[in-house]
Amino acid sequence: MSGGAAGRLPGRAARWLLYGRPARWLRRIGPVVVPALLAIADALLVNGLGMALELAVSVVAATALLLRRRWPLAVFLVTLPGLYIGYIWFAPMIALYTLAALRPGRARLGVCALLLVTAHFLPYPISDFEPTAYRENTLVLIDACVTSAAPIALGLLVRTRRELAVRVEDLTRSLRREDRLLAERVKATERARLAREMHDVVAHQVSLISLQAGALQISTADGAVRDGARTIRELSVRTLEELRHMVGVLRAAGGDAREAGEPAPQPGLDDLPRLIELSALDVTYEGPAAPEPADGGAAAAGGRARGARTVERAAYRTVQEALTNVRKHAPGARVRVRVGAVALTAPDGADPAGRAPDGLRVEVRNGPPDAAAPVPALPGGGHGLVGLRERAQSLGGTLEARPTPEGGFVVRAEFPYGAG
Repeated sequence: MSGGAAGRLPGRAARWLLYGRPARWLRRIGPVVVPALLAIADALLVNGLGMALELAVSVVAATALLLRRRWPLAVFLVTLPGLYIGYIWFAPMIALYTLAALRPGRARLGVCALLLVTAHFLPYPISDFEPTAYRENTLVLIDACVTSAAPIALGLLVRTRRELAVRVEDLTRSLRREDRLLAERVKATERARLAREMHDVVAHQVSLISLQAGALQISTADGAVRDGARTIRELSVRTLEELRHMVGVLRAAGGDAREAGEPAPQPGLDDLPRLIELSALDVTYEGPAAPEPADGGAAAAGGRARGARTVERAAYRTVQEALTNVRKHAPGARVRVRVGAVALTAPDGADPAGRAPDGLRVEVRNGPPDAAAPVPALPGGGHGLVGLRERAQSLGGTLEARPTPEGGFVVRAEFPYGAG
């Protein structure tokens, strides 16, 4: 064995002894067993083996300390005979300390302190008490008072320290929460400022595009140019509407809810044919209208109704981004868009086609690009598919995007109706 390996073994053994299962076991049972062992040792040293009654009472008092955390008051009362008959100190003092730390009632502690002073002051048997021994009785009384006051003070101190630690922890959490809220507020304010900047810049440019398209639509005599100008103008108007909605959402998140206004209608499955028409691509669309939830129980229908709009909007955005990618990377390619309900889960041996649809599947598949078609110089950040995948995962669905053997690309997403 090498010197390095030999040096690592003692280190591992030390860590195992300090942080392993034996150490955890000792930390858990040590505070319970060690006081009882100290009290038993006290009983043996004070009484010895020849005093049967005193030793028996003292051992019972010491053993009762094992239950002091569960029944502190009862254990303290059990230890008093050990103090009175067996003259042991550890057991009643530890029991009184536990009572002060766990059950710090003033009346309870006062009565228990008086009982401990009485058991300590009066001798066993009571016939040995001498009222005329003033000096000795005074010293014993002072000793009994100190014996009862010390564990109570220590128990209250430990309890106060624990309460202060809890309050400091609560205060720390509160400060962290305030810092987080302040940071979120700063982000929201910055988000609202960026929304205003985006509205001022983008809305101005899109408005100019819309005006130029409208002027071209009126002035040209070419029908194809007129249709193209109409399409550009319609797309500009829709872009302005969606931009206005997003700016309203950002301003509302920034605390300017009065400027947000009413939320704009969100696109769904019914808007897909118009989206495909405006895409200016060779698209074959296969998809029904938004499917109605089947009669599969009130709870299931309610879940689909709540998530229907969110799922339709996600499907619309998926098709929109996929068509944008086709326009960027595969100009002139033929595209097939399929949208339909699907049973996402089925029991073993069951036929998904025979079950009520509980999800929506969207598939956009394009072929290879046309080599003769010009490639548009459109900017792209590379975050479109990432955003679609995150949207699908947030709704509990999945998204697959991969190239096909024919040289094309396919984007397939599935969304459960219960999402949202």
